[in-house]
Amino acid sequence: MSAYSVALVALILGNLAASLSDVSVKMLNGNVSPFQYMFVRQLVSLLIIFPLWLRQPRQQRQLSNIKTTALRAHLVLIGSGCMLVAITYLPLATANAVFYAAPILMLPLSMWLLKEKPTNNKILATLFGFCGVLIVLRPQHFHWAAGFALVTAFTLALFNILAKRIPAQQTVVTTLMWTSMFSLPIAAILASSNWQPMTFGQAGWIAFSALLILSYNGLAVFAYQKTTANQIALAEYSGLLFVVFFGVIWFDEIPDALTWLGIGMIVLPLLPKIKIFGKRDKKKTYQCQ
Repeated sequence: MSAYSVALVALILGNLAASLSDVSVKMLNGNVSPFQYMFVRQLVSLLIIFPLWLRQPRQQRQLSNIKTTALRAHLVLIGSGCMLVAITYLPLATANAVFYAAPILMLPLSMWLLKEKPTNNKILATLFGFCGVLIVLRPQHFHWAAGFALVTAFTLALFNILAKRIPAQQTVVTTLMWTSMFSLPIAAILASSNWQPMTFGQAGWIAFSALLILSYNGLAVFAYQKTTANQIALAEYSGLLFVVFFGVIWFDEIPDALTWLGIGMIVLPLLPKIKIFGKRDKKKTYQCQ
């Protein structure tokens, strides 16, 4: 197989893992508090990534830009907690459509934090995508959980923007390890404030979710190292198809025509090699971990 084919398969498998992570969260059915979910997920992530971090040379284990990493760690907590609420009370397709608005939100954030000056085409594409978000949410039928989905999208966007302040020579394993480490103290305090007993099944779903998200991260890094981002970025949107499929077969969630229209409007401006809004830039995906 060519490098392109290998990267494409890896990215699709990564998005399948991320979609199954959402299913794992949905299976909790709101019976685990967001604080407990945040703590257990980050603890499991740390236990998985720590041995990989130790296997690195001493120099690669060093952390750069502690403040940014700590801030990103707490964005993970906020985003994952809000994600739990959104997925619990919204159809998988609706919640994920809003999550995919994160790259759209990155435009105003990059203007504010990075002083970037977007082209008119990018501004037009952002407005078009935001209209898609409004169609998916349909303000006249607005569900309160949609607010949590929007917060998740915002934290994902800010998480990605801040990644530009992390030195390129810092490894992904090191970044993930310290992100998990910094997030644990606050997560532990919040979880212990109102801890409720969990079943082995609930703990298992959370651990499975954490493992799947780490799998996505690893497969995505592998894929983007194999080829250029604009060649395979389209595969990122396989995740939306996966969650729609899982929502139909496991939760009897059938998207209506307006939801499909809104999803299309969100995804279209983000697709590579689409000239409706001008030449596309390279795109790196987001994931709250």
